[in-house]
Amino acid sequence: MSITEPRAETGSADRPYPPAPRSGEVPEETAISLYRTMATARKFEKRAYDLFLRNLVKGTTHLGIGQEAIAAGVAAAMRRDDYSFITYRGHNHLIARGTPLGPLMAELLGRDNGLMHGKGGSMHLIDAERGILGSYAIIGAQLVIANGAAWSAQYRGSGQVTVCFFGDGATNIGAFHEALNFAVVWNLPVVFVCENNLYMEYTRIDTVTAVEHPAADRAAAYGLPSVVIDGNDADEVHLTAAAAIEQARAGGGPALIEAVTYRHGGHSRADPAKYRDPEEVRAWLERDPLVSYRARLLGRGVPDAVLDAIDAEITVRVDAATDEATAGDWPDEARLFTNVWSDGGHAWRN
Repeated sequence: MSITEPRAETGSADRPYPPAPRSGEVPEETAISLYRTMATARKFEKRAYDLFLRNLVKGTTHLGIGQEAIAAGVAAAMRRDDYSFITYRGHNHLIARGTPLGPLMAELLGRDNGLMHGKGGSMHLIDAERGILGSYAIIGAQLVIANGAAWSAQYRGSGQVTVCFFGDGATNIGAFHEALNFAVVWNLPVVFVCENNLYMEYTRIDTVTAVEHPAADRAAAYGLPSVVIDGNDADEVHLTAAAAIEQARAGGGPALIEAVTYRHGGHSRADPAKYRDPEEVRAWLERDPLVSYRARLLGRGVPDAVLDAIDAEITVRVDAATDEATAGDWPDEARLFTNVWSDGGHAWRN
């Protein structure tokens, strides 16, 4: 799948379209922050993989290695009180929003000192303090729930924007279309970001989809522009997201961004990904977002020593998170009876 420039569209006076990505480089301070976020996510997930191989990660895990630029670029454009809805491949997004590494790692290990005391694991992460209102294992479930959060912000006049991430496979289910339609009709402050890594589990998205760009090519049906960006370019992601979020915050309504990327590994840790063409994998590995972004920073004059110091700091943080997580106790059985309701009645509302 090729990466194209966003097409120019004509918007209406009452619902202006998000502006095209702004040109120019991001400020150096922001660029270094993007590198730090991507490098932290990469180091964290590699460590999570090592712990999985040691049978310490409970359940499966879906890694976002290779997709870090999307989480980093979008998060850097968000306000602290904005909302994020993410998929089961969500570690990068929590890290980008500032979730502490220790509780996050402990959650993957199912420990009581985890983010949700070990009850969520890798696929069901929440950090409401930082606006992460859930990672969702049901494909596309977060799309319609994200609309609810956006409507709440609109109703309260809080100025908060909701960003909803989803994979390319979600574009072929009803919730995707329902969410887009409702968001446009109600002019909600929500930005939908499709992380198109070309595969819906084991199947290439282009073999089961009638259009080339599964998200962007459907945008026109809902009065939105077709925006396709390089999801491996943190600067392009950041500038595009910043423009869409700024417009949504100003009352300009929703946006849909398709960010094309590639996961370096299989769908989950149980997947060797042998269905992928080795030449395709090689070509995408050469476009590693972290490696290319470091080269870009060096080209801007950022010293090697600065980036090496960041990498060293990250290693210390991930080591500390690992120690914190593995030292955690297992949850007491009493945890099973917390955060649940005894029946389907209305009493829990009061």
